[in-house]
Amino acid sequence: MQAPLPLLTAGARESGYWTILLMAIGHYIKEIGRGRDGARALDRLQAADLMGQILDAQVSDLEIGAFCLAMRIKGETPDEMAGFLDAVHARLHRIEVPTDNWTVVLPSYNGARRLPLMTPLLAQLLAREGLAVVVHGCATESTRVTSEQVFAAMGVNALRAPRPVKLGEAAFVPTEILSTGLKRLLDVRRVVGLRNPAHSLVKLMNPVVGKTLLVSSYTHPEYALSMAATFELTGERALLLRGTEGEAVADARRCPPMEAFVDGQRTTLVEGQSGSLTRLPEWPSEIDPETTARYNAAVLKGDLAVPESLKRQVQAVLQAIQL
Repeated sequence: MQAPLPLLTAGARESGYWTILLMAIGHYIKEIGRGRDGARALDRLQAADLMGQILDAQVSDLEIGAFCLAMRIKGETPDEMAGFLDAVHARLHRIEVPTDNWTVVLPSYNGARRLPLMTPLLAQLLAREGLAVVVHGCATESTRVTSEQVFAAMGVNALRAPRPVKLGEAAFVPTEILSTGLKRLLDVRRVVGLRNPAHSLVKLMNPVVGKTLLVSSYTHPEYALSMAATFELTGERALLLRGTEGEAVADARRCPPMEAFVDGQRTTLVEGQSGSLTRLPEWPSEIDPETTARYNAAVLKGDLAVPESLKRQVQAVLQAIQL
């Protein structure tokens, strides 16, 4: 956890220190905080500088709140997101893997609200294909089931420090292990009740050094456009789909379209299903971690069928690696 900012004495306030502290990113807030129609977008370097100061805890809680609300109203441009990512990647405690190994990265931040959480199952299915899999995440809402909870129920404990992940292994790493500053920014949602750029950043960042494929997801169509534009700008190798309750897993009820991004070029790998549902998956009616873990074990053992959409997603991942 980040240490709180020190309280200032009256003398420090009178000396002007408080004014300097509050203006550390004030000039950026002035540009982005003019409302939806009047706000001005930052360029990539400005965005990187702004996010870097936030991650380094060089700004006050008041500034962080102003930044979050301003960006929530304005929305992020691809250049801003690319700059924010530059700052995040420069500060992450990254996981290194052998140069010849492919690692799949699965962000997991939304969790399960109504449907069983399939992210740990997808991770295990990919590991069974001989890939190293890194799932990173944290709880952003207290009422949802998280991947960390499901992994723990499956006997997979979260990493306590970054370390290489072996081929055939699925590992879970909490966000605070990668970046305490980013975790602090995610936690702002618990106070103000609104998402901020950190909730998009964690779905776009790559915490692994080496050959990786990032599997990312969106919940609303506008994020599909902005995330695709960011991948095209950064050149990240990624697979993008509409996720299940915000998780980067294909919906087991109807497989969504999936697009791969390699060096800024987009390729459609899965067209997706349309029309009425003809068959529902054989998943459990309860979504608690223990029930979900037992379902996952039954699927991995072969006692239950792998949902067809997850089969297609695994194949799409393997295709994206070969592009």
